[in-house]
Amino acid sequence: MAGRRASGVAVRETGRGGGGTGVYAGARPGAYPGVPGYGGGRAGGPAGGLGTGAGEAHAGGCTCGDCPHGAREGHRRAVAAFLRRREEFAAGQGLPAAVAHSASASRQWVSEELAQCAEAVAERRRAEGRAWLAGLSRRTAAVVWAAVVLLLLGQALTAIGAGWTTARTAGLAAAFLVAGALTAASWFHRAEGGALAPVIGEDNRLSTSRTVAAAWVLFVAYAVLVLAGRLAGASRDRERDALISGLDLARGAGAVTVLAVVCGIAVLVRRVVGLRVLGQRLQKVRADRPRAADLLTDDAGRGTFADIQYVVVSGVALVFAAVRLARRPDQLPDLPWGLAVALLVSAATYLAGKYAEGGRPVILSVVRAREAGDLDAPIRTGDDIEIRGAGFVPPGAQGADRLARMVVRVGAVHVHVPLVPVPGGFGNPTDTLLTVPVPAEVEPGRLEIQVVTAAGAETNRYTVEVTD
Repeated sequence: MAGRRASGVAVRETGRGGGGTGVYAGARPGAYPGVPGYGGGRAGGPAGGLGTGAGEAHAGGCTCGDCPHGAREGHRRAVAAFLRRREEFAAGQGLPAAVAHSASASRQWVSEELAQCAEAVAERRRAEGRAWLAGLSRRTAAVVWAAVVLLLLGQALTAIGAGWTTARTAGLAAAFLVAGALTAASWFHRAEGGALAPVIGEDNRLSTSRTVAAAWVLFVAYAVLVLAGRLAGASRDRERDALISGLDLARGAGAVTVLAVVCGIAVLVRRVVGLRVLGQRLQKVRADRPRAADLLTDDAGRGTFADIQYVVVSGVALVFAAVRLARRPDQLPDLPWGLAVALLVSAATYLAGKYAEGGRPVILSVVRAREAGDLDAPIRTGDDIEIRGAGFVPPGAQGADRLARMVVRVGAVHVHVPLVPVPGGFGNPTDTLLTVPVPAEVEPGRLEIQVVTAAGAETNRYTVEVTD
């Protein structure tokens, strides 16, 4: 398990790009030889941890605070420097002579050094996330108008031979109105992700339920605008009456039912997740930035069945409804009840998955850590103890900066869990095992052990006996 954890940490650290050559606050002089920007004190620059260099060219290594390329490069260099430092410590190199003689002192010193370096990486990662999010509004607006252009091309191609109709004009006009509304939303929320701001959750990830609901809301709004455009262009009373009757509930009952259910699911899931987090039955760690993969994965980046099936079934139903609207632009898409019920079952499965995911971290046992050749003995102050359980590392908290936030309460003393580097990752802490020393400040006797995770969740209290 520790090996898998280590590999996961390595993948998460190396899988992110980054940018700029600024200097970190608290960086030790000479800590990262040969790496630009790691010489020691922070040069005064704009907020976000990026250095000066405002006059440098906007190239891959620029340090301007508003340059996303600089943010990416700074993060990449920070990650590379951190990984080199971690591998040096894992190989037993880089230890000062003052602590090399003591295993506990060496471990504590290495842990503190890695925690400081990890915080520097996290600062760069947050700067990259802010720069990426600020540019997302322009990208979303470009995608929206590209979709309008594709619709125009499709209308023009299909009109060859059949001729241009009022329905095609109404469809293009509706697309322009929807695209204009989304572009305006992107401008007003340009610092929070543009048009995607409403579907980004409180944990800074794309919300599957909100995205599906937003897609159906936009589609239904587009369908109604198409009918409105056709109604405005109708010249005969019979044609106008037919278009108005196309909005009857009997014809669009399936689509309206699906819209109501997906919107209700989006609201209910937010409530469920919020209550479970407050009740410490679910651990949530804020992401650095939203990703498209969030729609199909959990917080740790693993694909989840509930999310995948909900997105797939909803996408298939949406495509079917779009085809029906293209074939019958004089009424709301009459989504067949079989497909509507299938989507309702998928939504119920997704909601059940939200209720079932997560769980409170738990301590199962606490034992004295024993090295090879060590004698069996009770737990004494200064000894290392192994805390065995589950849920110590929340999904999405595999980064070193978040692992360093873990705390174990030993009686009244708060002990930070040391980071123990191994080749490719960390051997401590892991999701099922923590190793911490019993501090000398505790009094012998019965003590309660409790773990506080990076998400702030607390485990149950476990009582152990500490002797002199």
